[in-house]
Amino acid sequence: MFTSGQKIFAVLFFIAFVILMIYSYRKDLKLHKVHYKNTFIVLIVAIAIFILFGVITFSMH
Repeated sequence: MFTSGQKIFAVLFFIAFVILMIYSYRKDLKLHKVHYKNTFIVLIVAIAIFILFGVITFSMH
């Protein structure tokens, strides 16, 4: 389905992408701590909403 060249390119692209994302995150870590305090609360609320919808859906059947 894919040629060996395409597979090699995909692997190298993925590795480069991950390395650049880690570098970018590390570079902006100080700003993230200042501007994005308590964002875990948003995650907890989103998970709670999904669980609530699941409970409502299963209880209606």
